[in-house]
Amino acid sequence: MRWELKKFRELSPEELYALLRLRAEVFVVEQTCAFQDLDNKDQHCFHLLGYEKDLSEQEVLVAYTRLVPPGISYEAASIGRVVTSPAHRKKGYGKLLMEQSIKKCEQLFGDHTLVIGAQCYLLSFYQSFGFVALGEIYLEDGIEHIEMTRQR
Repeated sequence: MRWELKKFRELSPEELYALLRLRAEVFVVEQTCAFQDLDNKDQHCFHLLGYEKDLSEQEVLVAYTRLVPPGISYEAASIGRVVTSPAHRKKGYGKLLMEQSIKKCEQLFGDHTLVIGAQCYLLSFYQSFGFVALGEIYLEDGIEHIEMTRQR
């Protein structure tokens, strides 16, 4: 797997299209959730893209996260829009994606607290990376979420 970390302005039109397409494929179509994905935060964030070669040896975006600087979504830095391609699941890419995301956040923002708004069904997945649930479950776009933090 090949990883790319880019600021919004560094994304090519093809990269931006691929990441928005992947987010729509999972968050809008697969999860049947109509929501405003384009929230004016992307421009201030870093974008971690994970590529894998397909059968024709073309690189395909299979994993993505948005790394959010402190003060944008939360007081602390956060990881959001965590997504892996449905066509490439069960290969461990989600685990690799979170490991890379945490590592890159530490490099970019320092070895500090990270916050996520996790979908509740993924609670144990995020706990495996040291995230701890805080507060009450809340609905976001009709899906149960819970805030989680990771202390260093």
